[in-house]
Amino acid sequence: MKQRIRAAFAHGQIPTIACINKAKTPLGVDFDKLIKALQKFADECFTPVWGTPARLVKATKVPKGAWAIVFLENADAQKALGYHDVTKEGLPLSKVFVKTTLDDGEKVSVTACHELCEMLVDPAINLCADGPDGIIYSYETADAVEELEFLVNGIAMSDFVYPSWFEDFHKRGSTQFDYLNKVTRPFQILPGGYMQVFKRGKWTEIHGSAAKAKRKTKQDRRGHRVKLRGKHVSKWKISTAT
Repeated sequence: MKQRIRAAFAHGQIPTIACINKAKTPLGVDFDKLIKALQKFADECFTPVWGTPARLVKATKVPKGAWAIVFLENADAQKALGYHDVTKEGLPLSKVFVKTTLDDGEKVSVTACHELCEMLVDPAINLCADGPDGIIYSYETADAVEELEFLVNGIAMSDFVYPSWFEDFHKRGSTQFDYLNKVTRPFQILPGGYMQVFKRGKWTEIHGSAAKAKRKTKQDRRGHRVKLRGKHVSKWKISTAT
């Protein structure tokens, strides 16, 4: 029997997210400055939209009860630039694969921001929304717009969708659907984006363009998450601070 982990969150409290760099390859950005930029992104861009505050701290170990973003050298899942899991303790853990990301021509800061967004909104990796045509969409806040970015403190961050993106009752152009205001309707996937969806009895991916589908054969930020959504337990061993 596969092990099932139930997520354990302190509801009503602001999570501490320990940022730990285990990679040997330079990130392409100063680690302290990256953490500050991610915090500013969360405070000024993401939290006002989603209501998901967090406190990011630099660490070498994960404080008890904390979430984590860990920067590792190489992907532990085929083609993954990054993804987030739930640990054996039931707490969110994001992984950012530094060398894999850079080798693919992408920015570590964008991968980290992407995972931060999705960890904050769907920490247990179990939320979905009913979309058009009977398709169920996973609650991924950066995938549909993932190739768009903007600067915070001069460091590239990922675009992300708004809650309205998951609400099919909105008319085209009636409200804002993503931070950079490039999306015009609910459930729209931009040419550089994709989404994990449940259709015809199985999880699969849909892409915003044929070019994106081709690129996705070379890179996959979510790795094995489609198959193990809500079931995967991180294999990375957290060294917990006492």
